Parts: sequence; structure tokens; C-alpha cells
Amino acid sequence: MVETRREEKRCGYVALIGRPNVGKSTLLNHLLRQKISITSRKPQTTRHRILGILSDQKTQCIFVDTPGLHSQHTKALNKVMNDTVISTLRDVDMVLFVLERLTFNSEDELVLQQVQKCTVPVILVINKIDQIQDKERLLPHIQELDNKHVFSDVIPVSALGGHNLERLEMLVKGGLPEGPFLFPEDQVTDRSSRFIAAEMIREKVTRQLGDELPYEVTVEIERFKLEGAITHVHGLILVDKPGQKKIIIGNDGSRLKQIGSAARADMELAFDGKVMLNLWVKVKGGWADDDRALRSLGYLD
Repeated sequence: MVETRREEKRCGYVALIGRPNVGKSTLLNHLLRQKISITSRKPQTTRHRILGILSDQKTQCIFVDTPGLHSQHTKALNKVMNDTVISTLRDVDMVLFVLERLTFNSEDELVLQQVQKCTVPVILVINKIDQIQDKERLLPHIQELDNKHVFSDVIPVSALGGHNLERLEMLVKGGLPEGPFLFPEDQVTDRSSRFIAAEMIREKVTRQLGDELPYEVTVEIERFKLEGAITHVHGLILVDKPGQKKIIIGNDGSRLKQIGSAARADMELAFDGKVMLNLWVKVKGGWADDDRALRSLGYLD
């Protein structure tokens, strides 16, 4: 009787890294086929390390969405975000180095310097190729990038358009080490519903206000409770200055209502049920440069 070798399962951590606003979180959401990480056009929307877990019968990809690595800001929050990226690279089995279009600037170079220290496979992902007008420039750009590091693969994609994502997923799964699954097959993130609710509110603030507000905005969930068929959420939006509070509230509370309505719609989709959302805005000066405040808000362990 001939024994057939049972195919081993594969499981591993895969970091998505890149400078701010190259589309890492959008890429993660589309690979997972659901929204886990918040997005906006404003750089550094992602502040926390967030796991997105994609499982099938044979493989479990544990994607690690990281804040954009940057050099222009000096507050404690920015240092925490940079430290998060660098520490993540020490603990993963594969790296997706994400660039956008035909751009390679000084901040991309900063990320590349960290990538070059990696001993695990690195796949270069060139995102937003749907925005490249002259496609003939793409191949020379890829060849130039390929000379900067020994990448295991180079793949152009459009996260929003879904172009080449199946091939990227196949490359990632094929490169994972053999090993048992580390999470239940139906789990899609390591973050709590409370955390996701806070992030959804922050996303709507960022999208609504764009350049009107600096980065000193965060959200704290004071109450998250399921009562009957309704999830009750009380969210506190923290800002740095009194003037910022007025901007978020808007005339007669109109802007805060818009933020709440958009956030509630996302929560009802994510939590699969009715949500009652109440929002307040509070001034907490200097929180982004205060280690104690950052710790209480979950940015530091």
C-alpha cells in the first residue's frame, strides 16, 4: 500500500510597509475582501499595527498593516508609529514593500533602508498602476527598482481596481512557511469591535475635514454595549485646540452629525446590526506628545 503524503498547512505573518498614503490599508481591505483598516487621502491615517487574517483550507496569511514610515514629524505619536513599523519587520515571514505609480522619493528610500535589513522574502508591490497614463514607462521603472534590492517578486497592482490581486495573493500563499494555523479560520482581525468602532469614527473625521485639521485628532470609545438587537456606542473625539473642536462640530452641529451618520452606516455593516451612536468632542491639549496620554489611548503598551 502506497502512503500519500498529507499536504502541510502554511501559515505566516506578512508585513505591508511603505511611506504614508501609498495604499497599504486599501490593499489589505481588498485582499481580505472586507474592511478592516481605515483609509483616507490624508497621509498617516493608519496609526496602529493591525492584523488582517485571510484563511482557506490550506493557508493562513496574517497580514500586518503598519503606519507609513516617515521622517517629517517629531512628536511622540510619530515616533511610536515609526517604532511600530521597524519592530514589525523583525517578526514577520514575508514583506510586501508598497510603492505607488512611478514614484520613488526620499521617503520611499527611507523605507527601502529598513527593507534592506530584512532576511525574509520581500515582494515589491507597485500600487495604483491604473493612474499611470503612459504604461510604457512602467517596465523601465520596474527594472530601475529591481536594481535597488533583491526582491523575491515584483508585481504591479491596482488595489482599488482589483488588478493583479489574485496573482499577488497566490505569490504570498506560496511563500508562507509550513506550520499550523495561529488563529481560528473564521477570525479576520486581532482587533476588538470597540477598536474598529473608534477607527471608523476617526476615518470619517479625517475624510470630512481633510486639510482643515492637523494630525492631533483621535477617538476614544467610552461605551460599547449590545442591548437587545442594538449596539450602543459612545465615542469621544479628542482634539488638541478649542478651535479644532468648533471645526468638527460645525454650524449647529451639522458636521458632527454627518460624521456620526457615516460612521454609524459603516458600523452597522461591520457589526451586522443596528447601531445607536452618540458622539462628543473634547479638547485634550498636547495628547499626541504625551506618553501617558498615548498609553491610555492604546498607542503604547
